[in-house]
Amino acid sequence: MRRLDEQYLRTPFYGSRKMADVLGINRKRAQRLMRLMGIEAIYPKKRTTWPAAGHKIYPYLLRNVEVTRPNQVWSSDITYVPLRHGFLYLVAVMDWYSRCVLSWRLSNTLTGSFCLEALNEALAHAKPEIFNSDQGSQFTATAFTSRLESQGVAISMDGRGRAIDNVFIERLWRSVKYEEVYLKDYADGWQAEASLAAYFRFYNEERIHQALGYRTPLEIYREQGSSGGPPPDEKRIEIARKKMKAG
Repeated sequence: MRRLDEQYLRTPFYGSRKMADVLGINRKRAQRLMRLMGIEAIYPKKRTTWPAAGHKIYPYLLRNVEVTRPNQVWSSDITYVPLRHGFLYLVAVMDWYSRCVLSWRLSNTLTGSFCLEALNEALAHAKPEIFNSDQGSQFTATAFTSRLESQGVAISMDGRGRAIDNVFIERLWRSVKYEEVYLKDYADGWQAEASLAAYFRFYNEERIHQALGYRTPLEIYREQGSSGGPPPDEKRIEIARKKMKAG
């Protein structure tokens, strides 16, 4: 699955036949793992989520919209994180204008609770005008959408399979994978939690972006009039480290 994930970032247009050939496995195994990870070669993005029966699908609101300020648009997505033995799923909430990661969570299942936790953490500090996600069941669930609607937030959802609709968080996943995840060999979830906490702090506070005039996401987010921002991750890092030491 880790090799599939790495290959997918390079060639998202490969189907199970080509994935099987490149990785040297049989096609049935490639198909099974791709289904588990949510990879669909028909579409130019990795889908870790699908809509559930009866869930409301909202229209995409960002076509031709100019994003000019923090907290105008937030977006969220889920990606796969490999461990030495097993894997986790990672969700993040990002401010489009500044690229600032406002919150994130890890989970060993694709139930919607960890996505709602990430949303609640971000909303505790600010709220967007528009919240964009894919059409996954985690984001179309009533608990998630009602939380946004209760705050007066307009809900936007990508057209099915359109990676460009959520392009900034897709770029975030590439940075997270190449600059953090693939350089590490997480022994377990606690190590992944501590290491990702350190990375996201670096990403927000130290990593300069060419698109931001070689400034950091948190600098842009706060400079443009947003007094909030993601809480410091020192406590999360310390908790994860203590749990690792405790075995």
